[in-house]
Amino acid sequence: MAPEMIAIRILVLVFSVVVHEVAHGWTAWKLGDSTAKDVGRLTLNPLPHIDPVGSIILPLILASTGSPIMFGWAKPVPVRVAMLNDPQKDHAKVAAAGPASNLLLALISAILLGVLILVASLFLNDDSSIIRQTNSPLFFLVHVLETGILLNVALAVFNLLPLPPLDGSWILSRFLPYQYRLRYESLSRFGMLLVIGFLFLVRYTAVGQIFIGLIFFGSAMMHKVTSSIIGLLG
Repeated sequence: MAPEMIAIRILVLVFSVVVHEVAHGWTAWKLGDSTAKDVGRLTLNPLPHIDPVGSIILPLILASTGSPIMFGWAKPVPVRVAMLNDPQKDHAKVAAAGPASNLLLALISAILLGVLILVASLFLNDDSSIIRQTNSPLFFLVHVLETGILLNVALAVFNLLPLPPLDGSWILSRFLPYQYRLRYESLSRFGMLLVIGFLFLVRYTAVGQIFIGLIFFGSAMMHKVTSSIIGLLG
């Protein structure tokens, strides 16, 4: 992969994981816990959010090994569950806000891609086959938006996995009986090992095909939005 393509992927990833964490913190603030706001984490400035491993090293490894999917994470925003208006219900809402923000970014990227292709075809005597060529001045924007779709769908799918401490585990925990919930949530202390184990499964077993299949299915749904925009406005 060309260095400029790797750079685009990492920049889009960093922006996306920052939005993901800000969504957690903003939702917690609106539901009664201002911790993230008080420590300055409700900002799109990437510096307070970047995790060296999840935001830089892992994406570089995935890009350099030719992985079709890139994902990662930022530093989790601090959330004091006890400060939420309804801790049991609101914690799941705070957790869901992160993946929801990534799906929203993917949808916005899909809409903008459709508008870009439409404008190019109507006003620049261009079309989707031309602007995808590397010598086109619009190629950069197209690649950023296509990366925004695929990468944000990947982040949403990854974070919705029921692996403590990923967001999906806190959503699932909301619906578990109390005695099972405590045991399940206690697995979060092994969080990094669980995530690493899952990454090995993705790399070396059929789990990877299912995982990547879900991501490409979600991306295909977003591209249908792009096609709808082109057809609707064209």
